[in-house]
Amino acid sequence: MEFEDDAFVLSARAYGEAGAIVELLTAGHGKYAAHVAGGASRKMKPFLQAGAPVVARYRARVSDQLDSVSLEPQWQGPAALFDDPLALAGLAAAAAVAAGALPEREPHPGAYHAFEALSAALAATDLWPAVFVRFEAGLLQELGFGLDLSKCAATGVTDDLIYVSPKSGRAVSRAAGEPYRDRMLPLPPFLLSAQSRLQPGDIKAGLDLTAHFLEAFIFNPLNKPLPPARLWLMDRLSDAGRL
Repeated sequence: MEFEDDAFVLSARAYGEAGAIVELLTAGHGKYAAHVAGGASRKMKPFLQAGAPVVARYRARVSDQLDSVSLEPQWQGPAALFDDPLALAGLAAAAAVAAGALPEREPHPGAYHAFEALSAALAATDLWPAVFVRFEAGLLQELGFGLDLSKCAATGVTDDLIYVSPKSGRAVSRAAGEPYRDRMLPLPPFLLSAQSRLQPGDIKAGLDLTAHFLEAFIFNPLNKPLPPARLWLMDRLSDAGRL
């Protein structure tokens, strides 16, 4: 099989003396891993950073040889964020979450486009953490575990939704959730409406919310923890006073 597709690099590791094994999130073919000849060279290394946008030309090989891919760099990607280590941490965390959550060779165009939207938002310092939360919520949706925030799970009302059930992932209103508030997850308003202004604590609430369901629905069933890069992002946002 051969194909050409737009992609983002999710991870890369050295292989042999000069090559690399690169994991890609492609637009139309899902997550793919393949060998890049010369991937360990100085010329190629900048284009194999997590989040780097590329055009991938994939070719399946025969017998016991690794499948191969050639990569053509696109726009700057991580290089454009060189002076913003916090945004780079966000990009690395998104790549790690996608790499750990997505199945191999199963098309998930929604995940690709969500990653693309996040990459474009990283230049907006005040905006991208909220987009990161939406990226993870979109990833859950793409994998069949989407949060239902349309109405209260208990009463059906659509107003004053401030909680999420930690078991079902459904929204709960203030009145219905009050007796169980210590067991509920806070629902930040920006997940209900793009017009809602961010309030102190909203980003932390959003990241805690998506982390809970990523662990419960995806990583725990695979006997995996949340990726370290995701945990480091929380620490770095906290240190920067962004939570």
